[in-house]
Amino acid sequence: MEFIRDIHARCLAARRPALSFEFFPPKTDEGDRNLMEKTLPALLQVKPDYCSVTYGAGGSTRDKTLGIVERIQRDHRLPAMAHLTCVNSTQEQLAAVLADAAQRGIRNILALRGDPPAGSQEWTKVDGGFEYSYELVRFIRETGGFDIGVAGFPEGHIACKEGKLVDWQRLQHKVSQGASFIITQLFFDNADYFEFTRHLREKLGCPVTVIPGILPVLSASQVKKFTSLCGAKIPPAMLARLEQLATDDEAATAYGIEYAAAQCRELLDHGVTGLHFYSLNKARSTVEVIQRLGLA
Repeated sequence: MEFIRDIHARCLAARRPALSFEFFPPKTDEGDRNLMEKTLPALLQVKPDYCSVTYGAGGSTRDKTLGIVERIQRDHRLPAMAHLTCVNSTQEQLAAVLADAAQRGIRNILALRGDPPAGSQEWTKVDGGFEYSYELVRFIRETGGFDIGVAGFPEGHIACKEGKLVDWQRLQHKVSQGASFIITQLFFDNADYFEFTRHLREKLGCPVTVIPGILPVLSASQVKKFTSLCGAKIPPAMLARLEQLATDDEAATAYGIEYAAAQCRELLDHGVTGLHFYSLNKARSTVEVIQRLGLA
C-alpha cells in the first residue's frame, strides 16, 4: 500500500485533488454491516484515494480500528490509515500496536494525543506513556516503516489557552518530529484555513501538505455538539439557517451538502491539493458534494 505522502504527490502531478474519507469503528454488528456493505461501497463509487479509521476514546477500539483498516485494504485495495493516540497506553503498548499494524500491512498512521476517556475531565499521562502527540510522532518515526500524519486546528486547539499562534507553533514542532502531512479539524469559515496555512508556510516555514477536513452537516444540534467538543465556530448565517430547518432533517441535510460544496469549491480555487471528508459512516452527503464538484 502507498504512503499517503506519495498519494498526494501522485495526485498533484496529475493536477487533481486527493479525496479521502474518515470512518469510525461501529459499536454494533449492524453498524459493521452498514459500514462495510453499504457506506464503503457507495463511497468507492467516487474513487477515493485513501481513507482513515478513528481510534476510540482511551484506545477502546484499538483492535477494531486495525481490523477495519486491514479489511478495507485487503478487500478493496484502498489505502487506509489507522488513528493512534497516547491515551491509556505505555510506550510498550504503543510499540505492540505498531508491530500489529505492520504485520497487517498498515503503513499510514495519524498520530494524536487523543481525548480523555469517557468520564474524565482532564487528560492525564499514564506512567511509561507520552504526554504530548509530538512524542508519539517521534516514537513512530523511530520505529520506522510508517508514513505519519498529524492533526491541525485552523482556529487553534481548544485546550491551548495561550491562543492559536502558540498552538500553530507547537504544530510546527510536532511536524518536525517526523510527520509528512497535516489533516485539519473541521471548520466552516475558509478564512480560518487560509490564515492557518499562510502562517504555517510563511511565518513558520512548515513545508508539509495541509489537508482540509470537511464536515457536511446534517442538523443544528449535530454541528453544535461537534463544535463544542473541538472549539470550531459556526458562522452566524449558517447556524441561523440550520435552526430554521431544525424540524426538517431532509432540508437540513440538503443545506449541509450545498454549504460543503461551496466551501470545497473555494478551497479548490485557492489551490488545496486534497479534501478529507468526515463521513460519520454515511455516504450520501459526501458523495453528493464530490459529484457537485465534478470530481466523481
